Amino acid sequence: MALQVVGSGLGRTGTKSLQTALTILGLGPCHHMVEVFEHPQSMALWIEAGAGRPDWDAIFADYRSMVDYPGAAYWRELADYYPHAKVLHSVRDPDQWFDSTQATIFAPGSPITQVGADTGALATFFNSFVGDLRGHLNDRAYMTDHFRRHTETVKAVIPPERLLIYEAGQGWEPLCAFFGVPAPDSPYPSENSRAEFIARARGGPAPATAH
Repeated sequence: MALQVVGSGLGRTGTKSLQTALTILGLGPCHHMVEVFEHPQSMALWIEAGAGRPDWDAIFADYRSMVDYPGAAYWRELADYYPHAKVLHSVRDPDQWFDSTQATIFAPGSPITQVGADTGALATFFNSFVGDLRGHLNDRAYMTDHFRRHTETVKAVIPPERLLIYEAGQGWEPLCAFFGVPAPDSPYPSENSRAEFIARARGGPAPATAH
């Protein structure tokens, strides 16, 4: 099936909650980084994409939408390949985003930072979308500037009628208006908080207060 939603927002901008939200709205299944680890055979396809040989139809054969890495690294290519898809750009305060990444995906010892210059398949996969950021992942000024510039680039490339800038915490209303669907009765999902991410990385249960 062709993608109907291309998520261009960087990881740690509420993308796991968006994955669930899009599924509730009838726009799933939705691809997210967790899908790569649940279907490790797909990693080879992402490595090929990083080498300039993407097979988007194979990667997204079972999905109607996409958010988070690794897909977000290819937002421009995906928006071109699926010209009828809408583009959903998730954002948050850049400094809060940086703080979140430092405690989770870019924390010392995380899979992304651990692989470094390794040459195995996992390292090749991560490096395929981390790219030139590799040497700057813990540099606040560089990363927050990258975050801001990324948003401005998306806004400059995607026509406004095709684009929703969605800030974490806005709930159902902007999404439902943009996609032309009714708002669900259920609360907007809240998943993969910093505390949940850290607890999972340590192999323990999520805190009872996390949502």
